[in-house]
Amino acid sequence: MNGSNLLVDTNILIYFLQNDLEIIEMIRDKNLTVSFVSELELLSLSDLTEEDESVIKGLLNNCTIWDLNDEIKQKTIQFRKNSKLRLPDAIIAATASYLQMPLLTADKGFRSIDVIDVIIYESQP
Repeated sequence: MNGSNLLVDTNILIYFLQNDLEIIEMIRDKNLTVSFVSELELLSLSDLTEEDESVIKGLLNNCTIWDLNDEIKQKTIQFRKNSKLRLPDAIIAATASYLQMPLLTADKGFRSIDVIDVIIYESQP
């Protein structure tokens, strides 16, 4: 994986929080960016303890969180029209496109998007 900037999907952050060693190695020394969608998804997980929330907030503090803007909105609309991505995933894909960053995800549904650089992580059983 070349470059030091990565947009990471929510599932990658979850694997990281679960101490997935391969993910830890993949994102080591990278400048991580996340969509606001991932921030919302992580902080709204059911059954979060105060400690879990604190750990998640600590992780997010080490990432750049990118909010919605008009160009991302327009790209999201196009991704939704041209693919079967769910709205949160379309926003994440649009953010990667807008920022011109590779997207690291474990969601194979992103393979249908050929206008962004998608790195699919396949976890080892």
